[in-house]
Amino acid sequence: MSSYAEKKRKLQEEEEKAKAVVSVIVQFQTADVLQRGPQIDIPSNSTPSQLEELLNELLESEETVPFAFYIDKSEISSSVNESLRELGKTTEGVVTIEYRPLSVYRVNPVTRCTDSIPGHTEAILHVSFSPDGLVLGTGGGDMTVRFWDVNTCTPIKTCMGHRNHVLCTAWSPNGKLYASGDKSGEVIVWRAGTGEMVCRLSGHRQWVTSLSWEPLHRNAKCERLASSSRDGTVAVWNVRTRRREAVIAGHSDSIECCKWGGEGLLYTASRDRTVRVWALEGEAAKLVRTLVGHAHRVNALALSTDAVLRSGGFGWETREFATEEAMFQAAKERYEEARKNGPERLCSCSDDFTLFLWEPASSKQPVARLTGHQQLVNQMAFSPDGRFIASASFDKKVKVWDGATGKLLNTLHGHVGAVYQIAWSPDSRFIASASRDSTVKIWKPLGKKALYTLSGHLDEVYAIDWSPFGTKVASGGKDRLVKIWSA
Repeated sequence: MSSYAEKKRKLQEEEEKAKAVVSVIVQFQTADVLQRGPQIDIPSNSTPSQLEELLNELLESEETVPFAFYIDKSEISSSVNESLRELGKTTEGVVTIEYRPLSVYRVNPVTRCTDSIPGHTEAILHVSFSPDGLVLGTGGGDMTVRFWDVNTCTPIKTCMGHRNHVLCTAWSPNGKLYASGDKSGEVIVWRAGTGEMVCRLSGHRQWVTSLSWEPLHRNAKCERLASSSRDGTVAVWNVRTRRREAVIAGHSDSIECCKWGGEGLLYTASRDRTVRVWALEGEAAKLVRTLVGHAHRVNALALSTDAVLRSGGFGWETREFATEEAMFQAAKERYEEARKNGPERLCSCSDDFTLFLWEPASSKQPVARLTGHQQLVNQMAFSPDGRFIASASFDKKVKVWDGATGKLLNTLHGHVGAVYQIAWSPDSRFIASASRDSTVKIWKPLGKKALYTLSGHLDEVYAIDWSPFGTKVASGGKDRLVKIWSA
């Protein structure tokens, strides 16, 4: 065929494609429907990048802001037309496109071990960075809590006082206190800077399974802490007065996890296969609703707002505060910004191989039942922007789900042992996973294989955390070593 005929054929094909592209009238709106744009006519084959460019123009953004776009809570991945086709919708009428801002900050994936820190004499069961990212707290089977300087990777303090294994820990959202719960049923609160014991809280009859602080935007003092136990209760403590303010009972078996939500509700997950929603009223707790669906014990809970609840007022650009009130206001603003992506969602995982997605403040009916794992699901976490849920399972896989609909988006294969925990990078672009196979792996949530396999641990890796500002990942496990991984 001559070059002229070839060019003519290509021109005809392009003209036919152009004729096939129809227009569609769309209207942009925020997830909370508080902001709506004008109705505008766009090509139906518009891609997310083209929508992003258009929206930045409409919003008159001084700098380009990245966005994710949704039709009926389903993310637009290729084009508007393709999403409408998948949803069984047409281009007739006005199509509402929901938009959610993404992080303008980008972190680099960690690729190497920069420090291997000895100190613990038994397995490390928990690692967590402080909200300002300057201190790492660890707890384990040697009955100690230890604080480490993140910048120098040197010990700050070894805290002794527990009488049995330290099973769970939690930073107060202002970063000043660190709580730890043990197998004997005691909770100890430590002052982060000095390692001084603030108080010992006794009352549980069996071991403490989880700890959760009241969100900073609801209480500037950061003085109330909830602890769940295998004795089937949750205790609400005031760490300033050292008094137990309330006892929540109602489950018929051990409570495996408790979460203090951003709306002020307390969520509890139990071996009795239920999740319960509680409202605190003075020294009493009122049962709001019971969430039923799991066929086996519920192992863990995660909230779509966990990232902002954990870090309080600390953000990418705010790491120091002149007053307690300034920190409180910053925490309030950050939570309100997170709520623009829709109501607070709750995810539960179970030994029945499934997860459930809920909107617990308003309904006892699940948003979705998430199936696909072939063994028990140990832990899961929402990405900081709420777009995704990643789950860790004994089936050696990490699965990634849509954070709004529960739709399965990806399965990450590569571990050759059970996956115990995952942690998200603060920009929601990477996942770190810890496994029985003694490795840490770094993934892109929608990637096909691990970006990096981080070897160095000599045995099972039980715990992992990504620093709030993205520069480091910490891991710990059976080999008693704290490892710090950097870009």
